[in-house]
Amino acid sequence: MKLLEGKVVIITGASRGIGKGIAKTFAENGANVAFTFSSSVASAQELEKELSALGVTAKGYQSNAADFNEAEKLVNDVLADFGTIDVLINNAGITKDNLLMRMSEEDFDAVIDINLKSVFNMTKAVQRTMLKNRKGSIINMSSVVGVKGNAGQANYAASKAGMIGFTKSIALELGSRNIRCNAIAPGFIETEMTAKLNEDVVKGWREAIPLKRGGSPEDVANVCVFLASDMSAYVTGQVINVDGGMLT
Repeated sequence: MKLLEGKVVIITGASRGIGKGIAKTFAENGANVAFTFSSSVASAQELEKELSALGVTAKGYQSNAADFNEAEKLVNDVLADFGTIDVLINNAGITKDNLLMRMSEEDFDAVIDINLKSVFNMTKAVQRTMLKNRKGSIINMSSVVGVKGNAGQANYAASKAGMIGFTKSIALELGSRNIRCNAIAPGFIETEMTAKLNEDVVKGWREAIPLKRGGSPEDVANVCVFLASDMSAYVTGQVINVDGGMLT
């Protein structure tokens, strides 16, 4: 029996990186996957094929989770296509790093909208279905930066810390209806984005991590599987650091 057999999950921002890793791991565990992407149609179609080949139903939707109406429409479309929603993973996110003195208002607002407002939009949109089902798991992708801060990332850190406060509040609000809400705080995860960094910089980061390596998208995905499955039926309102011991 696969851990997520027959469950329907929505994953925002899944055409690459951590989101893509989560989508694949969920499909391998028997989940039917609805995922969003912003612009990369070709990658989304490719992922759709990969997931379907694992014997589950999979569909990509071009949608901007930072737009309230688009989030509502997305959830209605997923319900029409899949029939229900058991799990929501708020993973969509961007960075626009700069020191505060050089950070523009646009760069602050864009990061807050895409990383944090999207979590409000999507959670509000799925809550009706989860309340009706009297069950559900919401997983918010925060960051170690949201826990400890980082110079040059005031906008990103604020968005990820805001996500943690939102997670804990929703856990309190919806717990009596058997709807759980948790956050994951990944550390240094090696993806397409980090592959573009200078090798010496990456080596320095790895050395500073107790487990002496960067994480993989699968490391994050496996914790998502736990939180989405019935194995974590008594876990809510938590922030789980997946960081190789970085914040220990």
